[in-house]
Amino acid sequence: MNIRKASPSDYDSIWEIFSEVIQKGDTYVFDPNTPKSELQKHWFADYMDTFVAEENGQILGTYILKPNQLGLGNHIANCSYMVRSKAQGKGIGTALCEHSIQFAKESGYFGIQFNIVVSTNTRAVDLWTKFGFQIIGTTPKGFRHSKFGLVDTYIMFKEL
Repeated sequence: MNIRKASPSDYDSIWEIFSEVIQKGDTYVFDPNTPKSELQKHWFADYMDTFVAEENGQILGTYILKPNQLGLGNHIANCSYMVRSKAQGKGIGTALCEHSIQFAKESGYFGIQFNIVVSTNTRAVDLWTKFGFQIIGTTPKGFRHSKFGLVDTYIMFKEL
């Protein structure tokens, strides 16, 4: 598997992943009906770095890394990760997380913060914890889960 910076030719493949993930309504705050025209601002904005994981010419996952805040808060990164459902359980999320931590360090960030990790997304919570992220806050009923209704969300942080 190769992890590399995304290029404009990856747009459609990333859209397929993005759309598949958000339509489930169980892990991301994006409206499940978000149109393809909005992918640019959510995954390809000028202030973020976008990466893909590919194998045999197929994009299996993607992540973005950006400053968590502007100005005096821009030394802390924020990341979002997505993996095709048919590729889950193959270590792609792990590889993307490892890559993002290294890229964030090389880019001069002091830490990475996840602002909204859905509490019922136990695979993600377990993976981030394995990499040293800690839950530093909880927002009660912070997410409208498509299956479970209102569920808590976590703020997770890792110092680099």
